[in-house]
Amino acid sequence: MADSLPTEFDVVVLGTGLPESILAAACSRSGQRVLHLDARSYYGGNWASFTFSGLLSWLKEYQQSSDIGDRNTAAWQDLIQETEGAISLRRRDETIQHTEVICYASQDVGDNTEEIDDNLQKNPSFVASSTLTKPLDSACLTEETHSYVTSFKMPAKDTPSNDGDILLEVTDIKETQAKEKKYHGGKACVHTVSDREKDESKPVVEGDTDQPKTNRITYSQIVKEGRRFNIDLVSKLLYSQGSLIDLLIKSNVSRYAEFKNVTRILAFREGKVEQVPCSRADVFNSKELTMVEKRMLMKFLTFCLDYERHPDEYQDFIQCSFAEYLSTKKLTPNLQHFILHSIAMTESSCTTIDGLKATKNFLQCLGRFGNTPFLFPLYGQGEIPQCFCRMCAVFGGIYCLRHQVQCLVVDKESGRCKAIIDHFGQRINAKYFIVEDSYLSEETCLNVQYKQISRAVLITDRSVLETDSDQQISVLIVPPVEPGTCAVRVTELCSSTMTCMKDTYLVHLTCSSSKTAREDLEPVVKKLFTPWAETEIDKEELTKPKLLWALYFNMRDSSGISRSSYSGLPSNVYVCSGPDWGLGSEHAVKQAETLFQEIFPGKEFCPPPPNPEDIVYDGDDK
Repeated sequence: MADSLPTEFDVVVLGTGLPESILAAACSRSGQRVLHLDARSYYGGNWASFTFSGLLSWLKEYQQSSDIGDRNTAAWQDLIQETEGAISLRRRDETIQHTEVICYASQDVGDNTEEIDDNLQKNPSFVASSTLTKPLDSACLTEETHSYVTSFKMPAKDTPSNDGDILLEVTDIKETQAKEKKYHGGKACVHTVSDREKDESKPVVEGDTDQPKTNRITYSQIVKEGRRFNIDLVSKLLYSQGSLIDLLIKSNVSRYAEFKNVTRILAFREGKVEQVPCSRADVFNSKELTMVEKRMLMKFLTFCLDYERHPDEYQDFIQCSFAEYLSTKKLTPNLQHFILHSIAMTESSCTTIDGLKATKNFLQCLGRFGNTPFLFPLYGQGEIPQCFCRMCAVFGGIYCLRHQVQCLVVDKESGRCKAIIDHFGQRINAKYFIVEDSYLSEETCLNVQYKQISRAVLITDRSVLETDSDQQISVLIVPPVEPGTCAVRVTELCSSTMTCMKDTYLVHLTCSSSKTAREDLEPVVKKLFTPWAETEIDKEELTKPKLLWALYFNMRDSSGISRSSYSGLPSNVYVCSGPDWGLGSEHAVKQAETLFQEIFPGKEFCPPPPNPEDIVYDGDDK
C-alpha cells in the first residue's frame, strides 16, 4: 500500500498523539488533503492505551532500545536535489526512560505463565485498544445533575454495523457497567443496572462488611485476562466544562466514544484516605466536617465562584501563595487541606490568583454530568486520539501506521519544507507539515530543555477507600512527602471502566519528576498499598489494598517548549508536544487550535459535521 500512496497532499502529519490527531481531523474537515503517518504500529503515541500483553510488548521494545519502524530503509541522500536541503528525523523514540516492572502476585503451581510470556516475546505485536478497528457500542454525552436530567441524541455512527440511532449517554454516578441491550425498531436502547438492584440479588452473609475481600489474584490470571486491561501511558481525565468536552460535542466526535463519571474525590490526610464533599448536598451530608466547617466551606466556595467581583478580598495577597492566602480566611486546617489538594488540586506554592482560578474551574464543572467535575473515557484515554483519527478518515484523510519518515526536504531558496521521504524512498509533497516532538532529531532539539513526568501503573485487589459499591472511580491528591517535592496525583479505576479485570483495580500515579519514577512514586505507593507477599507476614497491613503488579517509567514532557527553541525549522513545519503532567487535556486542545489558526487563518476549527440530508453528491439531479 505504501508504494501506491499519492504523492501530493495539502497537509502531512507525523504522529498520532492527541494534538496531532485533533489537527488532522480539523484539516480534513476543512477540505484539506491529509496524510497521517506514524512510525509506531499503534495509534496514540504516548497517549495510547494497551492491553496487558500489548504493554509487555511495548516495554520490551523500549528496553531493547529498538528503532521505531522498519530497519530496512532505502537510501534517501540520492533523492535530494542540488537546490534542496534535508532535515533528518529521529528513528528511535527516546521519550520513555527508566522503565521498571515489579510483579508481587504469586504464580500458580503448574500454571502456563511462562508459556504465555514466551508467546508474548515471540509475537511482540502491539495490542493497543483500537477504536478504529473494533465495533463500538453506544457512546454518549448526556448532561445531568443529581437534581434533574436532560438528554440529547447524537446521530448514528458511520459504521456499517449500526442500523439506527444510538442514544449516547454518560452513565450515572450509581450506575455500573452492567448493561442489557435490546433492539426495537432499529434503535438501540441501553438499560443500566444500578448497584442497589445488584445488591438486592446477592445473598446476604453476616460479617461480610467487617472482613476484607480475600480473592487471591495470581500473575497467570492477570496474563490470561490481559485483554480486559486497557492501560494508559498517560493518566488524564476530562473536565466536564473543559475545552476537550466542548470540542467533542461541537465536532460530534463524541459519538465515537463512551464516558463514565468519576464518582469520588479523595484526600490523604494524617495517614488516612477520606472522601471530599464536592456538591452542596455532599457538604451538608458529610460526616467528616463539623457544622461550623460546613458553613465556612460553603461560604468560601461561593466566594470563589464569583471572586473576580470582589478584588478587595484577595488584592493584598496576589504576591502570596494560595496556601498562605487560605490560612488568612479563618478556615480550619482540615478545610485548607481539602481546598488546596482536592478541589483546587494545585501545589502549595501556586499563586493566589491561580488557586482561585483552579477552584472556580472545579466548581463550574460540577453538576453537568454528575457529582464530580470529571469524566473518564471507557477503554482508556487512548480512545480519544483514535476518535479524532476516525473523523479525519471520514472526511478523506489517509492513514499509515508502521510508516517511517526519514527526512524533511527543504527548498534552499525559500527555506520552506516541500516534501518528505519515507523509508521506501518515496517522495511525498505537501504544503504544510505537522510533526510530533519525538520525531525531531538531536540536532534540531539541541537547545531544548525537557521536563520529565514520573508515572506508575499499579494493579491492586481492592480500593484505597472501600464502600458498599465496588465500582468506584476515584481521584486522590497525595501532598508532597518531603519539602521541595511535588504532590502525587492518584487515579483509581474499577472494572466497569473497561480498563481492568474483575476484582482488580487499575491505579495510575503521576507527578512532575525530580528523580526516577520509582524514586519519586514508591514512597506514596508504600503509604497506600501493601505488596502481596508482605501481607502474609504483616497482619497490620491487611487494612491496605494488596499490590499485585507495578510498572514505573519516566515520560518526556515537551508541553512548555517554544518554537524558537528548535533549531533550523522551516516556517511551514509545526511541532506538537507530547502529554503534559496536568490532569486535563486543555493544553493539547489549545495547541491544536492555535496551530490550526496559524496554518489556516479565518477557517473554523472543527465545525459541526454537515446534516446528511444537506449533502449533495456528484451526479445528483439539480
